[in-house]
Amino acid sequence: MLWEISIKGFQSFLKLERSLSKNSIVAYTEDVHHFVQFLAEKKYDLNPEKIEHVHMTEFIQWLNEMDRSATTQSRVISGIRAFYKYLLLENLVSKNPTELLETPKLGRKLPDVLNVDDINNLLNAVDQSTPKGRRDRTMLETMYSCGLRVSELVNLKISDLFFDTEFIRVLGKGNKQRLIPIGHEAMKFINAYKDMDRVHVEIKKGFEDFLFLNNRGRKLTTAMVFLILQGLARKIGMKKHVSPHTFRHSFATHLVENGADLRAVQEMLGHESITTTEIYTHMDRKYLRDTIEKFHPRSVKKSK
Repeated sequence: MLWEISIKGFQSFLKLERSLSKNSIVAYTEDVHHFVQFLAEKKYDLNPEKIEHVHMTEFIQWLNEMDRSATTQSRVISGIRAFYKYLLLENLVSKNPTELLETPKLGRKLPDVLNVDDINNLLNAVDQSTPKGRRDRTMLETMYSCGLRVSELVNLKISDLFFDTEFIRVLGKGNKQRLIPIGHEAMKFINAYKDMDRVHVEIKKGFEDFLFLNNRGRKLTTAMVFLILQGLARKIGMKKHVSPHTFRHSFATHLVENGADLRAVQEMLGHESITTTEIYTHMDRKYLRDTIEKFHPRSVKKSK
């Protein structure tokens, strides 16, 4: 069995069975190609069935010698593991050489988070005397209210709004739909934007259902949302890193800090695994530790 034939089958599997995005499929494919490159450089004329655990261990060493970071190594190995799981599922190989493979240990990086005052300062910095400003304020209210990814925000449609039940429908990663509760404040801003400003935009064909439009009547780009946020941060002199993802992280952190159930947060964020959501419990523990060190009489550091 040739590598390229196997890889093409893997790509079809990722697209049809796992409903992954084009970018995700490209990333998985590149991971397998890294391994094929390693085999070529080592002059190992081996098909997927002939690969042993020892080859995988040598591959990790090769990645290390190529000065690949621990994060990159883990991602590549994860991609190859997925490839071999596919081959086993299709009975194209009889064993999985990645089964006992150890990957580099990664430290968990805590996301950048804004506190509630930071969020309010950014929201209040929007000039609401213009249609553009009112649209921008509505977008930010919606993003923070629902913890949306920036791609989910710009693709939100009017037909996805179910205000009678106070939910919105979102198309997330892998084209998976989920329903998210939306707060009264965000609903108020959306209704005002739709009724007062959006109705005056000359909408281009094909964009009639998109909620947030630019002044040319098309949906916004993700890059534009980044620029809007960064402009607001500069306006108020905020030193923290601010991006749409910062709003999403802040949404989740504020929920967990206030006692929200982790499974509920997972559902709202659209995380496939609760392990991804668990990072917010680590953030919450740090918050608790900082509180103890700051306020507990036996923990407060005495000034000299």
